[in-house]
Amino acid sequence: MSSISDLPAARVSSLYVYAVATVAATAGLLFGFDIAVINGALVYLRDQFHLTRFQTETAASALLAGCVAGAGVAGWLSDRFGRRPALGVSALLFALSSVGAALPRNLAEFSAARFAGGVAVGVASMLSPLYIAEVAPARIRGRLVSLNQMAITTGILLSYFVNWRLSYLGPDAWRYMFASAVVPSVLFLAAMFFVPESPRWLAERGREQAALEVLARVNGRSRALAELEGIRDAIAGESGTLRELFEPGFRRALGIAVALAVLQQVTGVNTVLFYGSVILREQAGHNSETAALGANVVIGLINFLATIVALWVIDRLGRRPLLMFSAGSMAVCQIALGAAFLAQPPPAVLVLSAMVLCVASFAVGLGPGVWVVMSEIFPTRVRGRAMSIATISLWVACTALTLTFLSLASAVTITGAFWVYSAMCAVTFLLVWRVLPETKGKTLEEIERRWKRQER
Repeated sequence: MSSISDLPAARVSSLYVYAVATVAATAGLLFGFDIAVINGALVYLRDQFHLTRFQTETAASALLAGCVAGAGVAGWLSDRFGRRPALGVSALLFALSSVGAALPRNLAEFSAARFAGGVAVGVASMLSPLYIAEVAPARIRGRLVSLNQMAITTGILLSYFVNWRLSYLGPDAWRYMFASAVVPSVLFLAAMFFVPESPRWLAERGREQAALEVLARVNGRSRALAELEGIRDAIAGESGTLRELFEPGFRRALGIAVALAVLQQVTGVNTVLFYGSVILREQAGHNSETAALGANVVIGLINFLATIVALWVIDRLGRRPLLMFSAGSMAVCQIALGAAFLAQPPPAVLVLSAMVLCVASFAVGLGPGVWVVMSEIFPTRVRGRAMSIATISLWVACTALTLTFLSLASAVTITGAFWVYSAMCAVTFLLVWRVLPETKGKTLEEIERRWKRQER
């Protein structure tokens, strides 16, 4: 193997690392846009297709069912062909599904297009944080992986703003809302040609020279060889089979990742992100579509700003403190939100304030933190497939939440529904407090060795 001195003149730069992470995080922007655009479109779809409560839930969750399928194939795709090609496939699917969702004649066609978009989201949601974690230096890995969550919140804010602006076009505005995602999808596909493959995936495939070149650019000359040696040692001790995840050393990591993935969703934040316009229009006095969508922009803006806070503190404070603060704050906000609906009519200012604080609490901790933890704690050879299991669990939980929210609110009242979600926030707090180890500042190989030591 060539030494680092044999490489071309090093162009090591923090700017390069951030540029690569930003390109990968663009998948998160499309992810956020696609999952949130339904929020504004739903008020038009219900009227145009005369949807029942169950059909409304189906329209909202069709994309999420596709997310489960996408997360299921993402691990195999990325482990077999590489992280970068799999992200390119998701970009193409984003573009095609956006066109399909803008042109349906009935609910079945719409749901099929949204399912295809969900496959793209499922692939991107798993691979974007995984790719960034494998490229990023340990000292700023949390911040860089959190760029993905920032991109998601940017996509959510962008979709809310686009929905609001397009709402003035009348009943067919929803078609333009979905079609607008084509442009960023094409730009993301083009940008993927200019980023490197994951150095850990390259090393696992025996392409150590290529891996060394990438590591030299992101870590510097002095650390690249040591980093590659650590990757080589970690790979040598792995079998590369999925069974490895259930052996002593990693089943605890898998259990924690799956539990966090499920709890991130059943804490209920997506009821606000997906059904916010319906709640505000039908429950809180925002009777016009434009007024409800305008209020959503405020929620999206706070979501975006809180994620910026997370970006700057996650590598300073660590994962555990942020996750515990986030879950505890959300529990309080969900109680307040449920209590607001006890008044008749519910005070719109109080409802919107509770929604804003709930989303902000999520964005500063559980939003980015869970993705960061899931991207850090698995061994290199099976990281893609392990992330798939955790991400599938996340999307199954998200689908279940979205598919049942209106029915749950009907069965136990909207107050009862939000109090159920508050209880799930309390469970999340306890799980993080009791079993989650801190991973701040550790290399992926150091984290892997720690799991092995704990199971001995």
